[in-house]
Amino acid sequence: MDTNGLPLFHRVKRSLQGMPPIAVATAIDAEWDRLGLDAILAGNASAAAGKRGGQVGRSGRIAIGVGSRGITDLQPMVRRVVDRVKAAGASPFIVPAMGSHGGATPEGQLEVLASLGITEAAMGCPLEATMDTVELGRTATGVAAHFDAIAAGADGVILINRVKMHTSFHGPLESGLHKMLAIGMGKEKAATLLHSRGPDGLRDDMPEVARLLLAKVPFLAGFGVVEDGTHRPVALKGLSAAELEAGEGELLKLARSLAPGLPFADLDVLVVECMGKDISGTGMDTNVIGRLRIPGKPEPESPRVKAIVVCDLTEATHGNALGMGLADFATRRLADKVDFRLTAKNVLASGFLERGRVPLVLADETEALAAAIDHVYRERPEKKAGARVVGIRSTLDLQEFLVSENLIEAARKLPGYLEDSGPGAFGTL
Repeated sequence: MDTNGLPLFHRVKRSLQGMPPIAVATAIDAEWDRLGLDAILAGNASAAAGKRGGQVGRSGRIAIGVGSRGITDLQPMVRRVVDRVKAAGASPFIVPAMGSHGGATPEGQLEVLASLGITEAAMGCPLEATMDTVELGRTATGVAAHFDAIAAGADGVILINRVKMHTSFHGPLESGLHKMLAIGMGKEKAATLLHSRGPDGLRDDMPEVARLLLAKVPFLAGFGVVEDGTHRPVALKGLSAAELEAGEGELLKLARSLAPGLPFADLDVLVVECMGKDISGTGMDTNVIGRLRIPGKPEPESPRVKAIVVCDLTEATHGNALGMGLADFATRRLADKVDFRLTAKNVLASGFLERGRVPLVLADETEALAAAIDHVYRERPEKKAGARVVGIRSTLDLQEFLVSENLIEAARKLPGYLEDSGPGAFGTL
């Protein structure tokens, strides 16, 4: 033990590489050509591409939906799509496709895009934001399908999103293009409505709303990207309306196979350096930390973490701390960055109130870690020296981590283990 009464820690590196990375612009070009989008945009295609029968016209306005996630190479992906739309003679514009994020205001959503490098200057096309929607129909179970009012008047719609596991449910379609279509493009109304029936309703209703919208809007293509454990893009597919469901399902299977987890399934304390909406819709990925905090739903069997400490918010989350309630302890640094109005908006839209609760706040990460260990070993304080502790930068960054000294031998046997440092005081990655 060090002089602060905390375990000593090793910094461990491991390899999470499973597939070679791709050049996103090259992949978009290949998929663009495979789908024949130049011909569709020029109005010369006979194949259907939404309600306008595949003929958009050279003066057509094309809405490109972009979300709030911190996707690697998002800027070059979006810029390449913009450039290809322009080269085909149409007029692209970008719309935020992020539900209630950004405080559920047009200005807030544009700020989120700007924080991701998606600006008019960088993309070479206008950005148009509204929270107004049009209702385009109802599913067989009576769920209304809302859609961005500006994009609804466009001559074509293209979506760009990462495909990954959802943080509240699992099914054949989770977080990706269908979710962006049904919720992201449906703004706060769709986000609130589709979350109102809980995770099971979200799992079942979201694909149905997306299917209805595919029949109502001039959907041209969705570009879905999959990242590996080091969040490098390793696969990208362009999917037409007819291909979307099966294609996204295959991308989800790949994403699930590549998703990394914590190095150990049974921990006393997990320290997460930073959380935010750019990392996960829940700030911290529930699939990584093993917590749902949804009333009536059982917690995952693995991993099992007795106490979680979260230390900071990313700048890109703009004070949105949805998901802080997944932790037990937090630092003053995090608490001081929380925009409670913006967080409340997002929490209320999701309906999962426990995820928005404020953890116990301590002065800094050292005090928070000490409090967490004391809490876990409250009934057996003499055993604290054996606390099993792991520290990670975020739930997206699992290639490097800190382990308490009593875990270092097990860490050296992990698949992909590369190296570790000597023991030292607890610190940041």
